Amino acid sequence: MRFSTIGLPREQRVARWEEHNAQALIGLRCRPLDDVTLEATELNLQLPRLHLARVTSNPHVVERTATTIRKTPSEAIACYLTLLGEAFFYHHDGVRTAHPGQLIICDADRPFMRGFSQGLEELAVKVPRQVFTDVTGLESVRQPLVLDFAQGDVHARTLAQLVGRAVRPEGSHPVDEDTLLGLLGGLATGRPTDLAAVHLATAKAYIEDRLTDQNLTAAQVAKGIGISQRHLSRVFSSRGSSVPRYLLTRRLERAHALLSEDGELTVGEVAARCGFGSAAYFSHAFSDHYGLRATDVRRLARIHGSATPSDSRHD
Repeated sequence: MRFSTIGLPREQRVARWEEHNAQALIGLRCRPLDDVTLEATELNLQLPRLHLARVTSNPHVVERTATTIRKTPSEAIACYLTLLGEAFFYHHDGVRTAHPGQLIICDADRPFMRGFSQGLEELAVKVPRQVFTDVTGLESVRQPLVLDFAQGDVHARTLAQLVGRAVRPEGSHPVDEDTLLGLLGGLATGRPTDLAAVHLATAKAYIEDRLTDQNLTAAQVAKGIGISQRHLSRVFSSRGSSVPRYLLTRRLERAHALLSEDGELTVGEVAARCGFGSAAYFSHAFSDHYGLRATDVRRLARIHGSATPSDSRHD
């Protein structure tokens, strides 16, 4: 779900932003700085247990007061990952500052104020309190935690990568909820998490960003995420797969998606965009995987696409 104040009447923007966040994420009071018109956009993704969001805005302040908490209790733990702009976090025990590349984990039902004097782009994760307790054994986060995901450990970095990919403006990528919960639980408690799951998630994200690279190898993936190739092979093998098999499957899935669109790309162009150096090899692999030819998928997509305008005229 996407919501933006841009284009709304100026006098409605703050109220509509507060209303959206109360329904979709966490209820907050909002105040733009220096009487600037609020320009804010939020992408929301609801998973079975977690809620993810990407927020961009010009300078403003948000506050979760005791009154707001009574009116709209969240019963949740919040994690905010700062991408652009400093985020000031005022809490009962002082002030925290999250610079780009840092995250804050806090109890969303304890009063706080957050300020974004330079505007912001951030990721947010809302974890229901019971889910958080089941994962960590903790009922709350008594003091806000500030951690580094840009230069910090692999857990924080992987969390930021996975959440960011799930709520990309240009389209989301699937995300494993158990992996996110394991990463958050490890960060909140300081206890080690399943490193194999972390490495698998990191490797898949690395591969996803490089599907067009025809020369991508398991050795490059291992080096890119900082583990040995032997360990990478064990990680994929424990899940019943291998790096080459996973890479081929993801390339074919992306190719199928492109071929199914009403576009002008030829089969050869789709093959090249998905990292296949040979159109003939792509066609053979596609037929083996899906049981039909790539040209048939493209032909059907074009037929359905060309039928749409005439169908709409008859409605």
